[in-house]
Amino acid sequence: MEISDGLNIARYAAISAQNSTMEGVGIAMLSKAMDMQEQMGAELTQMMEQSINPGLGANIDLRV
Repeated sequence: MEISDGLNIARYAAISAQNSTMEGVGIAMLSKAMDMQEQMGAELTQMMEQSINPGLGANIDLRV
């Protein structure tokens, strides 16, 4: 085993660790984007429901 082999192993380990970190960051960003899309979809659904019956629940008819 030569000194250069040890350096290659160390370089490979560093690159592998960097790739793992980048993959973890990418997964976290994707998860956050999916959460935001889910929230925006729920808000859009709520807005659409309100536009169909905009006055629904706004008034109460009372008789005494």
